[in-house]
Amino acid sequence: MRETIVCRGHENVLSTHKATIEITKELELTKKGDCIVGVGADRGFAELSPSFLDKLKGECGVEIVFECGGVKDVVHALGSPDLVLDHPGDMVIRKSGFVDNRTLAVNSDKAAADLSRELVEVLKGGGELLVTLSLN
Repeated sequence: MRETIVCRGHENVLSTHKATIEITKELELTKKGDCIVGVGADRGFAELSPSFLDKLKGECGVEIVFECGGVKDVVHALGSPDLVLDHPGDMVIRKSGFVDNRTLAVNSDKAAADLSRELVEVLKGGGELLVTLSLN
């Protein structure tokens, strides 16, 4: 089961947060948003298929592929029965098991600081970022 979210990078992408990665529907980004790698997302939780969200609330594996300008990075995380999945604009992938209404996945193997620096540099150019979520 797969969903793809289209967003874009931003000149203020830092990708230095050590615990989370975030994409948002917000159009702007300040340097305080050090976990945000994509802005202007075309979809949030409400636009993902109900069957996808239901499976995500199981304890399935989640593969998240970030691709921009021909550069890719892959993050592996888990779904959880505790997920709320109702924030209107933000989706957060967490290294920890913490869950709030912005949490997309938990226990990830990477945070923003762990993403490829090549990918981060491409994101700073503001190009299109494809975020592909695959459940297994």
